[in-house]
Amino acid sequence: MKIAVIGSTGQLGTDLVKTLGSEHEVIGLTHDDLEVADYDSCLVLKKHQPDMVINTAAFHKTDQCEEEPMKTFSVNTLGARNVAMITKEVDATAMFISTDYVFDGSKKEPYTEDDVPTPINTYGISKLAAEHFTQQNLKHYIIRIASVFGKAGASGKGGNFVETMITKAKNNDPITVIDDMWMSPTYTKDAASVIKEIAEKQLPYGVYHATNKGCCSWYQFAEQIFQFTGLTPDLTPIKTEQLTVKAKRPRFSALKSMKLPQYGLEMPTWQQALHEYLIEKSHI
Repeated sequence: MKIAVIGSTGQLGTDLVKTLGSEHEVIGLTHDDLEVADYDSCLVLKKHQPDMVINTAAFHKTDQCEEEPMKTFSVNTLGARNVAMITKEVDATAMFISTDYVFDGSKKEPYTEDDVPTPINTYGISKLAAEHFTQQNLKHYIIRIASVFGKAGASGKGGNFVETMITKAKNNDPITVIDDMWMSPTYTKDAASVIKEIAEKQLPYGVYHATNKGCCSWYQFAEQIFQFTGLTPDLTPIKTEQLTVKAKRPRFSALKSMKLPQYGLEMPTWQQALHEYLIEKSHI
């Protein structure tokens, strides 16, 4: 299979290129190669004639999205529309990487693929609109992930939550982490593996949740990081109300896949994933 990966040097993109590249022809496309918000720029996809295009490009700084809605919708939504149109023209499959932030967090238990999205911030709205545009190509996959951590680190974010926690702990900085916001962490290496399986097994088109199994609060996630690494920082739980943020965030946005197990696919638990990541990064 010939697979184009947009955003190939990002956290997920890096692992996708590595994981898929072992058995498939992978075309890695960086921001310099392709600007998803620009249709003419996306025409480079036609030159490659891929069987599948995986769009990992995103403007995901949630608070900044509130301040820059035009940029948010240009990259996230218009970008997905451009990819959907071009993949449809060349009879390729479009795969869009979406987010838990398409949900409002009011369910109080993990969201499945069957739940109706109701986003509450600009980022989530832009990603849900992108999902709808992706569906214009009937040959599509929408993969929802969340709270991502991977070896490459997040472009523009300076690492990821795990690295931030470890750096603060090693600097003996006091650390405060919210304990009333719950999510399902996603290790990009695991997400890349399950995406490879979805593509190779040619699972039915549609929406799939691909986070690691289980859920935790951000505070519990931090606690587990320090338990595995043996670091003992001054760690204090705080409430969401104590944060000064522009974007409203879902309190409980954990995801669960009802569909992957039907095809014999399961993600490791978030604890297993975190442990594996810490080994990969030589933290333990």
